[in-house]
Amino acid sequence: MGKIRKKIALIFGITGQDGSYLSELLLKKNYIIHGVKRRSSSANTERIDHLFDSLNFSNKNFFIHYGDISDGTSTLNIINKVKPDEIYNLAAQSHVRVSFDVPEYTADVTALGALRILESIRILNLKKTKYYQASSSEMYGLVKKKKSLNEKTPFHPRSVYGISKVFAFNATVHYREAYNIFACNGILFNHESPRRGPTFVTKKIVQGLVRIQKGLQNKLTLGNLYAVRDWGHAKDYAISMWKILQYKKPDDWVIATNKDQTVKKFIDLVAKKLNIPLKWRGKGINEKGINKINGKVIVDLDKKFLRPSEVDFLKGDFSKAKKHLKWSPGISTDQLIDDMINEELSIY
Repeated sequence: MGKIRKKIALIFGITGQDGSYLSELLLKKNYIIHGVKRRSSSANTERIDHLFDSLNFSNKNFFIHYGDISDGTSTLNIINKVKPDEIYNLAAQSHVRVSFDVPEYTADVTALGALRILESIRILNLKKTKYYQASSSEMYGLVKKKKSLNEKTPFHPRSVYGISKVFAFNATVHYREAYNIFACNGILFNHESPRRGPTFVTKKIVQGLVRIQKGLQNKLTLGNLYAVRDWGHAKDYAISMWKILQYKKPDDWVIATNKDQTVKKFIDLVAKKLNIPLKWRGKGINEKGINKINGKVIVDLDKKFLRPSEVDFLKGDFSKAKKHLKWSPGISTDQLIDDMINEELSIY
């Protein structure tokens, strides 16, 4: 019997949180992985350094290419060179608040970046290549009724990030319908991990409260305490990405936990686990979290962290994925917080 050919995956956004967990999963499944990273003066590969030797390149199943989805030529050339079985587009300007400051750049990378990949698949006539688009719960935006959102819920984005993700979502559907490309959307609700970047609210809370507990930071400054989010673990969500591309036909899927919490509740949970006795005082932008023992303000709010238009409520109904993909979240929000705290404590 001949050797079974290993599947080849190409991951845009491989240096991010999701890219690192997906890489781990696919290596275990015996894939050959090609990742794309932007050139930068700093390496920015800390999330994937454990998977490959960037100096001697001893892992023969893992390769990194310099490229950028804002550059159509490099995108086309990499796809043509690799000729992957599966392409995962996890690349984006992924910070919602920052998209208010750099809207044009956000649209170029997040919206047109997806279009460049899809157009490359079409031009190269890669009939067997499957495409995964990392869609976002931010596409829902302004929700009329506070109930679980599914694949049929209409989109009303409230940021250029959300608008760009809607464009990429619709481009994926269009290329599927017009050119018969196996193109799928995973509408992922908020997913966190110890590998989350420090400007994202969950990481900022965990990092801040651990540093306050250790006497390395005086207080944590945030924006909207009452935004409601559906938080899962990125490790679980990486599994859903792979499952979406293994399904018999291309489709769009909500990936979530169907549980919701406010940012304030998340702070309370982290504080409790760190044995920080926290009480709240004040209203609106003047609300503060106070250490009960010494009376010090350890959480306060600043308008600069508020969005010009807020997404108040996000909770996802993943019943379609549960039924057809046999996917459901395995790690609870409580376990996620433990994971993030333990990682943070190991630094000090």
